[in-house]
Amino acid sequence: MTAIKKAVFPVAGLGSRFLPATKAQPKEMLPIVDKPLIQYAVEEAVAAGITELVFITGRNKRAIEDHFDKAYELESELEAAGKTELLKLVQQVIPKNVNCIYIRQPAALGLGHAVLCARPVIGNEPFAVLLADDFMDTAEGHKPVLAQMTDLYGYEKCSVLAVQDVPRANTRQYGIVSARPYRPDLELVSGIVEKPKPEDAPSTLAVVGRYVLSGAIFEHLENLGTGAGGEIQLTDGIAALMARERVLAYRYAGTRYDCGSKLGYLKATAAIGMKHPETAEGYREFLTQLCADLPT
Repeated sequence: MTAIKKAVFPVAGLGSRFLPATKAQPKEMLPIVDKPLIQYAVEEAVAAGITELVFITGRNKRAIEDHFDKAYELESELEAAGKTELLKLVQQVIPKNVNCIYIRQPAALGLGHAVLCARPVIGNEPFAVLLADDFMDTAEGHKPVLAQMTDLYGYEKCSVLAVQDVPRANTRQYGIVSARPYRPDLELVSGIVEKPKPEDAPSTLAVVGRYVLSGAIFEHLENLGTGAGGEIQLTDGIAALMARERVLAYRYAGTRYDCGSKLGYLKATAAIGMKHPETAEGYREFLTQLCADLPT
């Protein structure tokens, strides 16, 4: 079984949909209850056996580096105050066996370009890509979504895309695949197009923010011109890769929240708030009462 050990986190985006909250902090640092979005994505990667985290950053993203760095002064103050549980939380933000690597994306040239920036670190190895603002809530009784996908890569030895059905009216927000059944929850991709108009979309099966990709993708990304939106699109690189290798679409077990949108972010906060051991009971009571008080 092939082990995936490296993951790429494209975090150079501006987060303009959350202004002014993201004026001075990265959108990936927006918290869901008590952890930032990027930490949830990192924990998902670590749970899948990833040991090399490659962050593709841009200006004003220093907070991400600081978050995963050692905080000497904070740890000293917590230790001196006897706050051992909080100290453990701070020290366990990143496991000791996991390395963080930061690469600056020099210009906002698209997701495909962001992934291509990781090539010097990834080489020709298979790797994962996680978009932190696609928050994946693990389904009960299942592994986290990326671990499901790396397991599939180990068996199938080909690229795997996380997909879900979306309303046809929303196809212009996603990469959309055409595919045929292969195995339970798996389909063999026959085509992929970036942000098609609803009337042009080949299906309503959308690629969402988790990928496990063959290292061969870099060769295709390097030779791409600009695509939709004048950017180098990862979708176009995957389309070129399909001419040489199989690509599978995986209907994962879990719930995705689009935390790149305000409504998706609020939904994720509510879902995790009702699960968190410190807030679950009180938060459920609050929401129940809030709904009861709404005018009919």
